Amino acid sequence: MNTDLLSREADCISLLLSLLEEDDFYVRYYTLQILTALLTNSPQRLQEAILTIPRGITRLMDMLMDREVIRNEALLLLTHLTREAEEIQKIVVFEGAFEKIFSIVREEGNSDGGVVVQDCLELLNNLLRSNSSNQVLLRETVGLDSLILILKLRGSSFTFNQQKTINLLSALETIKLLLKGGSESDPGKDMNKQANKTTLVQKKVLEHLLILGVESQWVPVAIRCAAMQCIGDLIVGDSKNRDLLASKVLGEEPQVEPALNSILRILLRTSNMQEFLAADYMFKSFCEKNADGQSMLASTLIPQPYSANHAFLEEDVSMSFGSMLLQSLTLGENGDLETSCRAASVLSHILKDNLQCKERVLRIEIEAAPMQSLGAPEPLMHRMVKYLAIASSMKSQVGKSSTSENSYVQAIILKLLITWLADCPSAVNCFLDARPHLTYLLELVSNLSETVCIRGFAAVVLGECVIYNKSTDSGKDAFAIVDAISQKIGLSSYFLKFDEMQKSSIFVSVKSSLTYQSFTRSSASSMVDIEDVDENDLSEKKNLDHPILSSILDSNFVNLVKSLEADIREQIVEVFSRPKTKVAVVPAELEQRSGESDGEYIKRLKAFVEKQCSEIQDVVHRNATLAEDLAKTGSTLQPEQRVGGASDRIQIETLRRDLQEASQRLEKLKEERAKVESEAIHYRNLAGKMEADLRSLSDAYNSLEQSNLQLENEVKALKKEGHSTFPDVEAIKSEAREEAQKESEGELNDLLVCLGQEQSKVDKLSARLLELGEDVDKLLEGIGDDAGAAGGAEDEEDDE
Repeated sequence: MNTDLLSREADCISLLLSLLEEDDFYVRYYTLQILTALLTNSPQRLQEAILTIPRGITRLMDMLMDREVIRNEALLLLTHLTREAEEIQKIVVFEGAFEKIFSIVREEGNSDGGVVVQDCLELLNNLLRSNSSNQVLLRETVGLDSLILILKLRGSSFTFNQQKTINLLSALETIKLLLKGGSESDPGKDMNKQANKTTLVQKKVLEHLLILGVESQWVPVAIRCAAMQCIGDLIVGDSKNRDLLASKVLGEEPQVEPALNSILRILLRTSNMQEFLAADYMFKSFCEKNADGQSMLASTLIPQPYSANHAFLEEDVSMSFGSMLLQSLTLGENGDLETSCRAASVLSHILKDNLQCKERVLRIEIEAAPMQSLGAPEPLMHRMVKYLAIASSMKSQVGKSSTSENSYVQAIILKLLITWLADCPSAVNCFLDARPHLTYLLELVSNLSETVCIRGFAAVVLGECVIYNKSTDSGKDAFAIVDAISQKIGLSSYFLKFDEMQKSSIFVSVKSSLTYQSFTRSSASSMVDIEDVDENDLSEKKNLDHPILSSILDSNFVNLVKSLEADIREQIVEVFSRPKTKVAVVPAELEQRSGESDGEYIKRLKAFVEKQCSEIQDVVHRNATLAEDLAKTGSTLQPEQRVGGASDRIQIETLRRDLQEASQRLEKLKEERAKVESEAIHYRNLAGKMEADLRSLSDAYNSLEQSNLQLENEVKALKKEGHSTFPDVEAIKSEAREEAQKESEGELNDLLVCLGQEQSKVDKLSARLLELGEDVDKLLEGIGDDAGAAGGAEDEEDDE
């Protein structure tokens, strides 16, 4: 409450920031502590207030160049200030945060430094987390050399205290953030991530990660797990980086071996569950959408003699990858089911979405133990199903205390079988070659003592034996599998296993990849010893699915199971919709009766066959309807609830037939109604068109009527004036006027020509008179007046 009261006034925060410019050491020191306390209690309000103050963040950044105590307090303040504040992060970076952070880290001794290095790396991670623009600035301005230098182990590398472990974990988190590339919503995330990967590989980050995660087993387990997680992120979806990892060799001459072999040995031998998960994630990242890499690993799977297969897993660096993996897969014979299931997890990555590898591994046969009298080699798949059954029997013998551990073994082996059988009919055929396999799976699905996921996975394997079944043998075809499911489990109970599995906590909590909590001062110390957490989880979750399944069962596998479930439901409906190919019992009605003619016998046989065909079609239709209803609804009825009396079944069947007949009648009525509606629409459109045509004709008729009426009125008016029998006087006048005008124009033109000629004569005579000395003007006086008077007299005569 006090924080809210103080931070509500913007002037208060501005005043505190201004105090950072005071010369007094303690004023600056306590001011930073007050601001840190305010940020801890009310981060969002303080972030908004500091953003609105001019040069507010600049003043805080200046404190990083102050005395050591002030600098350390400023680091703490900035780590709180930059959490989930993208605008502040950008401003801090433009104020030179990267240069100052790495400068302080170098001064403090890189990973060997104290808590100040941890604070610097926490601030660095805040600036890079989900912020692509800051990652680009770091890569293109400061570079990543200083970050790689923190991962480099020096003289005292064999001694790891808690602070050094935390510092290295913080630096590995920085690598993870760069490999993530930015927020999911950022459109340039993938491009930025690829650029970060390229730069990191150029800076030899893979070598440092291999030293921390694989080669140096004296490194604390938390660092090894984080380093292997980073290697997985570095190679996933990047063919060049995958090839680079495959080409790496570790150790010193002559004890050198490929890096993948070393990682496999760690996966198989580690006692820490988190380390197994990290190594498994590396193989998953290596094999994902990498057909060449999968084929390369599968090509090394060459069976060894029984003695070599069951020897203790020594530190023999000369063993190939496949030999080590096969040896571990068969250790279940000695009771080491955990190692076998870890190897099975790696094998599932090798086989995923790769039909060639599935076919290749399917041909691998394991030599039986010498003490067995009928010790014929058996396929590797059969051996894995055998270990699955052993895990179930061990659980029932030991009791409930080992339920969690054995469910972890069973789940991984079932995951291998699901991956192996997917889109591989030959694998399904191999699985069904041993009749006990189907019987065991049916028992596993219906065993209520098993966990929800185990029953669900077993149901998926059974479903794959239906949808990918290409066998024509009567005992192994899809119809036989569906028939066995219907008789031993019941379709409603079988489909219920899928619904229970989808709602289980393991499926809900599945993550796409391993995730690590961000390092802060409060959480770092508790995250160093990660093995203690696992043991506590296991002891508290008895009779439930193993907690690591949420990490092993990634989102891709969950999506595969969901898609398989839909295909299984659809295929079972289709199987129920078609009859068996075999003919059952020949009835007595087919035999010819004594005294019956051939024609009558043929007619009776024909009627009998038609009746049987009709009944068969009805049964097939009912089966398809029932199966489809079960597949859609996922009925929650238990098997004992489905058993009813004969009268109930007859009544239900009668009601179902009545419903089908009513549905058929309803469909016919719907069709007739649709036909009538279409005809009505057609006639309605036709009537509208005719109405429009009639309207246009009516308008034209009205127009003609008006014109006719107007003409009649004009005629009547002319008749009243009496001009109806006389010619048009006005037209005659205008025609006469035009002719007179034409004649006058012709005469006028002639006069103008004559006048012109006379004028030229006058001009010549005037000029001659002037030459003779006569006064022309005097001579012309009176001539015009005489002409005018004569003209006037002529006009008067004309008028008279």
